[in-house]
Amino acid sequence: MTDSSHAPQKLSAVHWLICVIASIGFAFDIYELLMLPLIVRPALLDLAQISPGSPEFLKWVGWLFYVPALFGGIFGLLGGYLTDLLGRRRVLTWSILLYAFSALASGFATSPQMLLVFRCTTFVGVCVEFVAAVAWLAELFPNPKQRETVLGYTQAFSSIGGLLVTGANWLAVHYGAEYLPAIYEGHESWRYTLISGVIPALPLILIRPFLPESPEWARKKQAGTLKRPSIAELFRPAYRRTTLVTTLMFACSYGAAFGAIQHVPRIVPGLPTVRTLEKRQQEEKASEVQGWQEIGGLVGRFALAGLALVIANRRGLLRLFQLPGLVLLPLVFYFPAKENFDILKWGMFFCGFFTVAQFSFWGNYLPRVYPLYLRGTGESFAANIGGRMLGTGCAWITTSLAAWAAMPGDTPPARLANAAALVGFSVYFIGSIACFWLPEPPAELPE
Repeated sequence: MTDSSHAPQKLSAVHWLICVIASIGFAFDIYELLMLPLIVRPALLDLAQISPGSPEFLKWVGWLFYVPALFGGIFGLLGGYLTDLLGRRRVLTWSILLYAFSALASGFATSPQMLLVFRCTTFVGVCVEFVAAVAWLAELFPNPKQRETVLGYTQAFSSIGGLLVTGANWLAVHYGAEYLPAIYEGHESWRYTLISGVIPALPLILIRPFLPESPEWARKKQAGTLKRPSIAELFRPAYRRTTLVTTLMFACSYGAAFGAIQHVPRIVPGLPTVRTLEKRQQEEKASEVQGWQEIGGLVGRFALAGLALVIANRRGLLRLFQLPGLVLLPLVFYFPAKENFDILKWGMFFCGFFTVAQFSFWGNYLPRVYPLYLRGTGESFAANIGGRMLGTGCAWITTSLAAWAAMPGDTPPARLANAAALVGFSVYFIGSIACFWLPEPPAELPE
């Protein structure tokens, strides 16, 4: 039976619970990933006593951004393979346990090296969870319109995770010393922010193991007709173009976020009206701008979820977000990111709107271009090799360019802003060109 022959399901209590738990899971994924830009500066100051903007500082920032992404990409690809081999629900459960433990342990790091290790294991859990969750949801709702709606709106809650981590960091800065116990005889807000990542994982750990497995995967597994997944299969003529183009474009989407947007908390302290403030006030200003960016991302995700229901052409839908971002993002980093705090807030709202919405696009698109036995593996290759490894690597490129002597700028934050403008424009431009070769997916989920 094809997808088009399925009528929309009347959502039961179990369906609603699945959607709620999936939304929490997506929110927690982003909660963990967006934590680093907020805590990396104060954490390195406390753990290594190195000056912001120094070569040593930039080296560690690059490592903390990129090495976890490298591990996440490698083990996330393995997780996608295991999702197809062992089932969506089982892999989901173990990935949640992994990053819940890692989130807690990272708050007790005593050195940059220890923090790096637990950020790596956190990233691995997040990378695996995303792929398993998207495949799981897509197969639970076979009707195309209902599937688009569920995937679009549950993924929109990812940006809620960004707002939550911004709020958690603000609370830790303001009230951590007053209401929370000391850690190693200190009250560093970055430790409390890291540890807070375990809180949203608790309902996931308790409930997700009892939710149903993907019915199509379970049916084929029980019947003995489920083919064995293979990474090499992704490069067969039938899937090669899809694999290569989606991997490149996923990398560009993440490159704009990690090569530009996620550096804003370190750029804000260099603004004329912020640089004279105390350290705590600078952290507050950085959190404020991050909050505006996350609100923009949330609005963008909901906008994409709505537009996906009325615009059938996937390339046309994606270009609605790509082309404005191509112009806006470099302008925001080249001008207000160095000069004007108030304009920067609005600029980051729209940068978040056009960039973050693209992440939801890929969550809707990828399940439709691979058959069931390759779905987790194919999604994982694009998301983890493309997005997590290549795309997140743009954070290291940006920090390296910022340390380059020829990069213009009077201060380290100004040089970082110029580097972010260059990297952001480059990945947007590459993604816009690659979009011409993006295959249009069928309405039905391939068997």
